[in-house]
Amino acid sequence: MYAQASAKIELSSYPPHQSPAPVFEGAITQPVSFLPAGAEIYAQGEKAGALYQVEFGAVRIYRLLADGRRQISAFHLAGETFGFEADTTHHFFAEAINATGVRVFRTPSGMDMSRQLLPLALKGLTRAQEHLLVLGRQNAIERVAAFLVEMSERQGGLRQVELPMSRIDIGDYLGLTIETVSRVFTRLKEKGVIRLLSLRSIEILKRDALLAMGE
Repeated sequence: MYAQASAKIELSSYPPHQSPAPVFEGAITQPVSFLPAGAEIYAQGEKAGALYQVEFGAVRIYRLLADGRRQISAFHLAGETFGFEADTTHHFFAEAINATGVRVFRTPSGMDMSRQLLPLALKGLTRAQEHLLVLGRQNAIERVAAFLVEMSERQGGLRQVELPMSRIDIGDYLGLTIETVSRVFTRLKEKGVIRLLSLRSIEILKRDALLAMGE
C-alpha cells in the first residue's frame, strides 16, 4: 500500500523573489509559499475553492485506489496552474514532488470567474485525453517515449529535459512498474535515443526516433 509521504502542513511564506504576475484578475492572491518534498497541498474529498500556480518545483495529482495502489493523473511544472474542479470538492490529492513554491488564488464569494477558468478547463481536458491515449498503448516503450516528448514540449522543446518526478512516479502515471520504467530508460539509452545525465535529467539525442516511438 502506498504510504503518504507526509502529513498536511501549513503553507509558509517563501522569501520574496521574482515571480509571474497573477493570472486571475480579481482573485485574492496570497504570497508564494514553500512546500518541502512530499507535503500535501490538498486532499481528496476536501472543499475546493482556490487555484494554485507552481512558481518553482513540481506537483503530482493522484488518487489512491481501493486496493491501496496510487494512480497519478497529472504532473504540474513551474508556471502551470492546478486545483480547478467542476464542483466544490477536490477529487484528487495534490502533493509537492520536491521543494516547491506555490501561489494560491482565492475567489471572492459571488465573483464570476467562468470566462477566466474556461481556458484552464479546456487545457486540463486536452491533457486528460492525451493521457488516456498514452495509457491505451500496449507497448511500454511507446508510453515512456510519449511521456518524454510531452515533458520536453512542456519545457520549451529543449534537448535536456528535467524530470523532477521519480521512476516510481512515472510508473504510477503510465500504469507501469518501476522495473519496467527503468528497463525502458536503459533500452532507450542503449539505442542512442537518450542520454541519462542523472536520475532526474535526460538529454534527447534522437528526437525524431522518440517521436516515432510515441506515436
